[in-house]
Amino acid sequence: MHSQSTSAGRRDFLKWSSFSLAAFTTPGLMAEELIRTPSMTEGPFYPDRMPLDTDNDLLVINDSITPAVGEITHLTGKVLDSKGNPLRNAFVEIWQVDSKASYIHTRGANKDGRDGNFQGYGRFLTDSRGQYYFRTIKPVPYRAGRGFRTPHIHVAVSQNGKRILTTQLLVKGHAMNAEDGVYRQIRDPEQKKTILVDFKPLPDSKLGELAANFDIILGKTAEENPDGTIKGGIGKSDFGNRRRPPRNGAAGRSPRS
Repeated sequence: MHSQSTSAGRRDFLKWSSFSLAAFTTPGLMAEELIRTPSMTEGPFYPDRMPLDTDNDLLVINDSITPAVGEITHLTGKVLDSKGNPLRNAFVEIWQVDSKASYIHTRGANKDGRDGNFQGYGRFLTDSRGQYYFRTIKPVPYRAGRGFRTPHIHVAVSQNGKRILTTQLLVKGHAMNAEDGVYRQIRDPEQKKTILVDFKPLPDSKLGELAANFDIILGKTAEENPDGTIKGGIGKSDFGNRRRPPRNGAAGRSPRS
């Protein structure tokens, strides 16, 4: 099933890659070391139960004809080491809230319920150029404990069965970024810039679709098996089997998601 989803994902990627060719070009790859993507909290809502569909199209679940609600976004990027070398056959995972500000985690529902047509989680296997592609929605803000989180998408990269990076991407220019507790934990201003992503209108789209590009720069040189494969599958959640707090949490819970 996974191989079929991966094949379908690659076909979808090729279908849409023409619009993002410029976005896949990272300036100065070989000139100097790239600024590394900062590690960020996984948060408590990595799926505790995987959805029925785990491909790279989060807007449609399996053969459903009803899409999720939200601003359709084509999220693209590359996974690279600090010298600009691509990491192929790496598992990239994303998860985020739906248009009602709910995660698919069993404790991640907001008071307004869930969009049952939103997959909430997806994965993609990078190609020989380290490229990945997802079709999802532009993230929305939501309440976390006593505070709020700025719109963001969680991103994880696994290699050789181990999680090698957990991070988040934020909407560039969003008013809530400056006060977001998780974002403010990043001290390096240059690293802060690397996770701020433009969501730009897709030219000629009749649906008002958006294009977003997020290149992921790893902090070490990528290593592969001789045949270019990744052993062991997707890395385990950082939270493991630890108990997760309820969605709208007890008093005093800090916004970690």
